[in-house]
Amino acid sequence: MKQSSQEIEIRPDISLSVEGMTCASCVGRVERALQAVPGVKQASVNLATERATIQLGNDVERSALIEAIELAGYEVPSASSIDINIDGMTCASCVGRVERALLATPGVQSATVNLATERANVVVSNKVHASALIAAVEKAGYQATLIEQTTTSDDAAAQRRDEELKLLHRDLLIAAVLSAPVFVLEMGAHLIPGMHEWIGATIGMQASWWLQFFLTTIVLLFPGFRFYQKGLPALWRRAPDMNSLVAVGTLAAYGFSVVATFTPFLLPSGTIAVYYEAAAVIVTLILLGRFLEAKAKGRTSEAIKRLVGLQAKTARVRRELTVMDLPISDVLTGDIVEIRPGERIPVDGVVLEGASFVDESMITGEPVPVEKIREAAVVGGTVNQTGALAIKATAVGGATVLAQIIRMVEQAQASKLPIQAMVDRVTMWFVPAVMSVAALTFLIWFFFGPEPALTYGLVNAVAVLIIACPCAMGLATPTSIMVGTGRGAEMGILFRKGEALQLLKEASVVAVDKTGTLTEGKPALTNMTVADGFLRDEVLAKVAAVEAKSEHPIARAIVAAAQASGLVLPTVNSFDSVTGFGVRAIVALDGTETRVEIGADRYMRQLGLEPAAFASIASQLADEGKTPLYAAIDGRLAAIIAVADPIKTTTVDAINALHALGLKVVMITGDNRRTGEAIARTLHIDEVIAEVLPDGKVEAVKRLKRDYGRLAYVGDGINDAPALAQADIGIAIGTGTDVAIEAADVVLMSGNLQGVPNAIALSKATIGNIRQNLFWAFVYNCALIPLAAGVLYPVNGLLLSPVFAAGAMALSSVFVLGNALRLKKFQPPSATDNTHLSP
Repeated sequence: MKQSSQEIEIRPDISLSVEGMTCASCVGRVERALQAVPGVKQASVNLATERATIQLGNDVERSALIEAIELAGYEVPSASSIDINIDGMTCASCVGRVERALLATPGVQSATVNLATERANVVVSNKVHASALIAAVEKAGYQATLIEQTTTSDDAAAQRRDEELKLLHRDLLIAAVLSAPVFVLEMGAHLIPGMHEWIGATIGMQASWWLQFFLTTIVLLFPGFRFYQKGLPALWRRAPDMNSLVAVGTLAAYGFSVVATFTPFLLPSGTIAVYYEAAAVIVTLILLGRFLEAKAKGRTSEAIKRLVGLQAKTARVRRELTVMDLPISDVLTGDIVEIRPGERIPVDGVVLEGASFVDESMITGEPVPVEKIREAAVVGGTVNQTGALAIKATAVGGATVLAQIIRMVEQAQASKLPIQAMVDRVTMWFVPAVMSVAALTFLIWFFFGPEPALTYGLVNAVAVLIIACPCAMGLATPTSIMVGTGRGAEMGILFRKGEALQLLKEASVVAVDKTGTLTEGKPALTNMTVADGFLRDEVLAKVAAVEAKSEHPIARAIVAAAQASGLVLPTVNSFDSVTGFGVRAIVALDGTETRVEIGADRYMRQLGLEPAAFASIASQLADEGKTPLYAAIDGRLAAIIAVADPIKTTTVDAINALHALGLKVVMITGDNRRTGEAIARTLHIDEVIAEVLPDGKVEAVKRLKRDYGRLAYVGDGINDAPALAQADIGIAIGTGTDVAIEAADVVLMSGNLQGVPNAIALSKATIGNIRQNLFWAFVYNCALIPLAAGVLYPVNGLLLSPVFAAGAMALSSVFVLGNALRLKKFQPPSATDNTHLSP
């Protein structure tokens, strides 16, 4: 049964902020108030941090805990999440600067900034207004706008990115057209034999310099103005970023060239030269890199765009005895919505009329359409196939499953992995360190370099500044996360938390619940053998009639089998349940009464019947993991019956795939050990923990973590909630309900266990991709900064031109983005790859 995640707190430990405590007696008062709440196992309150940590023995409503604290005279400040668009970030140092500015705002509990999505997610107390966050970001030198929570993507943000791309394209064209003659005039004079003399004989070298000055000035003032507009203020604030590096480098080259052009007498003899081409071409190449980055960033978010494209825009609604087309935003819960063949279902609902097949691949990843009849649930965004349907809307707008999926993917894409912490620590000092290295490079060349020392010092310092821009570092992790989580969404794998991407890769053991995970979760009659002198249908009809009085799942399976066979059930009288043994009743058919008793072998022996006649069959059933039941009619042993929960057809392949990934698989079940071990043998499961009550699953998970290390637990997300929360990575399979989403770190939208090895393989591929990106970004900078500084000049006379430094810098960012985009082609290890997300 679906339950709202707001109604039940399903995590075993809860942490709450508590305000108003002033001394140790306050601490004791709050602890006693919490421990008095039914279901609280233990409460610990810390006066210094003003936080209460509560261990739960049973499910407890969060509101009950808050109410207890408030009744004791204290306050629990509620926290909320605010999403903000950030404009102007260009590198990893910008990310760190924005995060520090947000965290310094009173009332902010946490802040996560993502360079790839250009967003910040800030957790704040209700006392903090979004305007304070925006002001903090703007004070740090960036622009910020509040993201309104809607059921669709942020159209304004998408439009802003499109406009930025157009602006970059325009500025790149202007810079390229104006820089080309500057490059030809200056570099051609050095590289092409006779061109220096030709320029001197035609327009003259001085006129050439004036023309280069004019064209370069336009490049810097217009297409390149963005670097100075952002980089110089950041420098004044003593918080330099990538723009600062570009601004200082190009202004140094440009300023030196202006002095050489108009006041050459100020320069030492032998140092008079111009570097206009360096300033102009650097701006052009960096604009090219920015343009390619912007295009690639758009491709990394394609999964979200495709998910949003699955949302219907209108719905055909019955109101006031008429049918009208309404915008999707006007549909209300309880409305009757009509869907024609081939149309996309606009909202979540339940079928009232009609029958059809529905393509649910966008939710489950399964390509086979699912039959929908009366009372069947349907999900908004899925596609109706052949028949016409009328549904009652049960969830609209942001409450639909598709809207939840979009929010989860966006949250996962905006999150930071533990591996990002290393990048953050490095980038905090990286840009200031680069500027220090550039200054040191200039001084060493100026005082110890060959003549013209000033020229060498300037050129090499500019090369260091340009080549060291940390764009690639900032993009290495978030772009891979965006593409990896987007690819996961296409496969029906939803990473509720971005950290699960990294933790899942580190898992060494996978613990799985049996019922509903390995099996169908629907017991069915699998075996029935009758004794001599009895007819199968007659025995089944009488047994089913008795079991119809019981609500036990096994009883329902027997009744379903009789109904499927079209049997008429006789009347039942004197039904009685014998606790711990079975059931008995008198059934009447055609005026004849018959005594029927059903139960385990011990019940038969109590009745004086010996089940040894079915001994070989019972042994075979036990080996197959099935528990036999016996039926006696009028005091005679009539039949042996087995009801079992069938194993899903995909389970064996999924477990083989987990083994192929080097993982140990453990089954945790409440079944008896012999049944559990029989199923484990069939499925090649490594270890069985049987006869475990729901409370014991948490202890089993703890033991497995101690024995094997990092553990992923796979369950249905409701009964297994404590174990899901206790595991390093909780994977909810099959339902995608609110409770499953709340309990798990990863949600598999289909009931196919193959999603587990697929998710683990995707995690390995994504983290591998991130490490490749980080290796390139760090090695690139570590290797090329010394080269730009001129360390090889004493050995072989090699120097790196600032122009080539700019090209290499742009190439590094494009490489990182291109490498991340390779994840779009990730193929899962399991046999079934179901990717049907097209609108």
